[in-house]
Amino acid sequence: MINTLYSLDALGSPAAFFLALLVGFGFGFALERAGFSSSRRLAGLFYFTDMAVVKVMFTALVTAMLGLSYMVAFGWIEMDRIFLMPTIYGAQIAGGLLFGVGFAMGAWCPGTAVAGMAAGRIDALVFLLGAIGGSILFNELFPLVRNLYTAGDQGAKMAYAALGMSRNAFVLALTLAAVAAFWLSEWAEKARTGRAPYLGTPFLKAFSLALAALAAGLFVLAPATAARAAMDKAGPGAMSESALLAAVEDALDHIEPEELADRLMAGDPGLLLADVRPAAEFDAFHIRGAINVPLKQLVETLEPYKNRRMIVLYSNGMTHPAQARDALARMGYTTVYLLTDGLNGFRERVLKPASLRAEPISAAQTSRINAWRRYFAGDGKAPETPAAAVLPPSLPTPPKLPGLVEPAWLAENMAGPGVRILDARAQPQYNTAHIPGSVRVSPEHFRGVIGGVSSMLLPADVLAMHMSLLGIKPSDTVVIVPGDRPEDATLVSMAFARLGHERYGILNGGFERWAAEKQPVGTDIPAIEPSDYPAGAKDVFTMDYRQVREHMGLKDTVIIDVRPEEFYAGRKVEEARGGHIPGALNRPYSEDVTKVGGVTLLKPANDLAGAYARLIPSRDTKVIVHCRTGHQASQTFFVLRNLLGYTNVSWYDAGWSEWAARPELPAETTP
Repeated sequence: MINTLYSLDALGSPAAFFLALLVGFGFGFALERAGFSSSRRLAGLFYFTDMAVVKVMFTALVTAMLGLSYMVAFGWIEMDRIFLMPTIYGAQIAGGLLFGVGFAMGAWCPGTAVAGMAAGRIDALVFLLGAIGGSILFNELFPLVRNLYTAGDQGAKMAYAALGMSRNAFVLALTLAAVAAFWLSEWAEKARTGRAPYLGTPFLKAFSLALAALAAGLFVLAPATAARAAMDKAGPGAMSESALLAAVEDALDHIEPEELADRLMAGDPGLLLADVRPAAEFDAFHIRGAINVPLKQLVETLEPYKNRRMIVLYSNGMTHPAQARDALARMGYTTVYLLTDGLNGFRERVLKPASLRAEPISAAQTSRINAWRRYFAGDGKAPETPAAAVLPPSLPTPPKLPGLVEPAWLAENMAGPGVRILDARAQPQYNTAHIPGSVRVSPEHFRGVIGGVSSMLLPADVLAMHMSLLGIKPSDTVVIVPGDRPEDATLVSMAFARLGHERYGILNGGFERWAAEKQPVGTDIPAIEPSDYPAGAKDVFTMDYRQVREHMGLKDTVIIDVRPEEFYAGRKVEEARGGHIPGALNRPYSEDVTKVGGVTLLKPANDLAGAYARLIPSRDTKVIVHCRTGHQASQTFFVLRNLLGYTNVSWYDAGWSEWAARPELPAETTP
């Protein structure tokens, strides 16, 4: 498989710049050799006296199209590894018209103008200066044309799909159209100038035939391509037979019905439940939250979720899901699990009323069963919190890290090796009572003045020294304990994120919930043995004001201002000026938390997922979160990335404190 710079997330790397330089040299050389450094020759297109532009462009288009199609057909590259610009009819129609008019009047396009300037053409230099001036003017007038960037937005849309054609049929049609354009260009030049260098020559005939044959050859490869897409997905990550058998023997490939039910009710974004039964059986009854994926469509449907989500397969029994799991494991899927005892087991262990069960059932378990039945066999709603405000149950299930840690799990594992607890509450609260073995830290210990901006998260090397003094190792599981301010714990978690620490979580409900569940507390301050924490990680999620400004107004980027609404609207000002970043949306961080029985909790994942789905088009959309100084935004960052599974979230640490202090940066006060 060929990795692209886009799939490797390396578009801004030194390798990318070096490759761009080489491609630029090659492109410039090709333009010069094709005669594109001459405005007279370029303008000849519009008079049908010199059709070189049409010939070169169609040659480039067909070469790229056929080359990419064959690489896809041979399995050398996948389409999702290629960056595709979205189709936005408003912007592209208006821009295309302006480009066409400019090309006809100036006889240059940006690429050919650079080639012309390199060749010493004064008119090319004038054209480029005009292009730069136009770009500056566009930047200043952007608010007036902002709507063009949303008018007719279709996302990354393929032409063949819009036409209802297969990819190979479209390639063949466009190739034949290109061949026809070559011949028509030669005839036009013959009619206008009396000369046509290739018309009637063996080269043009052979070239045309070769292109048509290459396009038609894709149909011959189509069956093999389909088979390979279905069965030959195995790569370096494919599970060996011995590893697969070991997983089966140890039941590491199973999930119990009770755990599945709890995860579904919590709206776990990292879970995908696939029902592999026929559609008729699925429609008759299925587990709420499942999608129907017949076995023949399993690979095609699950490919976007490969090793990105926990995939749970189920049928009535275990045979078909097990066979599917084995096949997927050989294709490199490492996160596929089976529902123990299938749908029949789910009915028996989750949906069976407590009154019909033979084994003794406690009151707590009866309540849990009733909640399951209401959710999966009733109206699909999670049980409402009674008037007495009962805390949700704390389950000792292994946490998904980074993420939330339940008190019951911490109580069972706090004495284990490699488990470290950091208490982010104020000193008096910590001294009064804390979790045994926990160490008090202040969120402000991890912040300082960076580049003249206060309250910035410290650099990785300084953070590593802090972790060393706290005795934390990269392999440790770190649990951060908040009080009634989850944002304190999430700010501390940003330090671990910057260091690339893989196992950290926040105690769900903080110390108040821990105490409410009668878990052990103490007042002893533990001794700390310093460690040697490395600082080699790279922060790829923190943005500065320049990067935010570059993303401002882009259709594929959502900026979320998490400050209270009165600050966002400019009615309340505590900085150099009021308002917000143009185009930013407002979702106060406080809307992500709730009070239950006097305990501050992050809202259930399904509630949060619904709220953010109304702001963010997809989980792959570029999202930038900010507040005043990064503190409150750290909570939103944690929710989006670690709880809801958004994959492209950035944190503008300096936030409105810096933005407001820079008068050159735009601001607005209207929503």
